[in-house]
Amino acid sequence: MDEGTLRRAAAQASDFADSTLQFFYQPSTLAQIAAIAVCAIVAFALDRLTRGAIEARARRIRAAPSLLRIVVALRRRMKLVYFVFGLWLLTLADTAAGGPRSSIISVVFNLSLAFLVISVASRIVRNRLAARIIGIGAWVVAALSILDLTQPVSQALDAAAVDIGGSRISVLLVVKAVVVLILTLWLASVVGNFFDTRIKRSEELTPALRVLIGKLLRVGLILVACIVALALVGVDLTALTVLSGALGVGLGFGLQKVVSNFISGIIILTDRSIKPGDTISLGETFGWIRELRARFVSVITRDGKEYLIPNEDFITNQVINWSFSNDLVRIDVTFGVSYDSDPHEVIRIAKEAANTVGRVVSDKPVVCWLTGFGDSSLDFVLRFWIRDPPAGLTNVKGEVLLALWDAFKANGIGIPFPHREILMRTPVTLAEGGMMAAAADGPAEESVEAKKARRQATDAVAGKTD
Repeated sequence: MDEGTLRRAAAQASDFADSTLQFFYQPSTLAQIAAIAVCAIVAFALDRLTRGAIEARARRIRAAPSLLRIVVALRRRMKLVYFVFGLWLLTLADTAAGGPRSSIISVVFNLSLAFLVISVASRIVRNRLAARIIGIGAWVVAALSILDLTQPVSQALDAAAVDIGGSRISVLLVVKAVVVLILTLWLASVVGNFFDTRIKRSEELTPALRVLIGKLLRVGLILVACIVALALVGVDLTALTVLSGALGVGLGFGLQKVVSNFISGIIILTDRSIKPGDTISLGETFGWIRELRARFVSVITRDGKEYLIPNEDFITNQVINWSFSNDLVRIDVTFGVSYDSDPHEVIRIAKEAANTVGRVVSDKPVVCWLTGFGDSSLDFVLRFWIRDPPAGLTNVKGEVLLALWDAFKANGIGIPFPHREILMRTPVTLAEGGMMAAAADGPAEESVEAKKARRQATDAVAGKTD
C-alpha cells in the first residue's frame, strides 16, 4: 500500500470522526440520548414493581404449555417491554409535535422492538441453542434493514469471493446456502414428523412396514431439501457429480460401519425378522424391542436397562425371536422327588399344579416326563406354555415351582437333598482338659503347650500302630 492510499484512508477516518463528534455535540442529539436513558431507568423501576404480580399470574397457567413459555419469555424481558413502551410514547409525542425529528429515538425504538418480538417468538422452538441461533440471525437481519445497511453489507460479502474453476464462491453465497439449507431441512423435518405420526397410527400396516415407510420418507425429504436448497442459491448441480462420486467413495471407506448398520436396518425392516414389541435374545441380552432406528435397535430388558444394539448384529449373529411367528413360548422346569414316591402320582400332581398358575395357557396341554434316576431322587421335567414372554420367564418359573412345592407338601411327597459321609483316615486324639477348656472358654486359638501335647499324642499313637 503506497503513501497516497494511506493518506486518503486517514483523511476519510478523520472526516468520519469529525462528523460523528459534530452529530453528538448537537443539543437535540444529547436530548434524545437523555430521553432514552430516562426510559431505561423507568423501565427498570417498573419491572421491580410489577415482578411479583406477573409471576403470580403466570403460575395459574397450567393447561397451555406453549402460552406459558411465551408468558415466561415476556416476564424475563419486562424491562425491555417497558423500555419499548416508553420509546413508543416518545415517538408519539414527537409525531404530535410535528415530527418525526427524533431520529435516534426512532432507530433505538425499532431495534428494541425487533429484538423483543424476535426473542419472544423464538421461544416457540424448544431447543435453546436453536432458538438462540434463530433469534440472533433474525435480529441481525432486522438491524441491518433498520439501519439501511443491507445493501452495503451484501456488496461487501459478495466481494469476498474465491474462484474455483468456473465457479465463483463468495461469502454471501455461503451465508445464503446455510440459511436456505437450515430452513429447508427444518421444513423437511416438520413434514416428516407429521407423516411419520400419521403412518404410525395406521392399523392396516404392520409395525415393521410403518417404521420402514417412515425412515424412507425422512431420508427422501432430507435429500429433496438439500437439492432444493442448492438450487435456490444458484449452485449448478451438474458440477457436483465428480464431488459426489469422491464423497461416496470416502464415505464407503470412512463410514463403513454406519452405512452397514443403515443397510442392515433396511434389510431388517424389509424381511420383518424383528419388529417393535418382539421378545428377543441376542447373546446375554434378553428383552423386548422398543424401537427400530436407522443405526441401532432399542431393546429394553426386565431390569429397566435399554440396550442400543447395532443393526448389523441382528444380521450377522444368531438372534432368538420368542414371538416371531406366534407369541407362544414353552418353558421347562426340572425337579426331583424321593424314591419312595409314586412317579405316576407325581406326574398327575405336577400337571394339576402347573395349571393353577394364571400365565400358563390352557389350550396347550402341560406335560411331565420322568427323565432319569438320580443319585438321591427321581428326576422329572415339567413343560408348559405361556403367551406373554415380555412379562418375564423367571417369575413364571418361580410361580410354577411354588405351586409344585405346595402340591407336594399337601400330598406328602418329599423332595430329597443329598447326604454326605465323611471318613477320617488319620486318628485324632483330643486331651480331655483341652476339650473342657475349649468348652468353657469358647472358640479360642490353641496354645503352644496344647499343640506340643497334641503332637506328642499323635506320634505315640503312630508308634503303637507301627
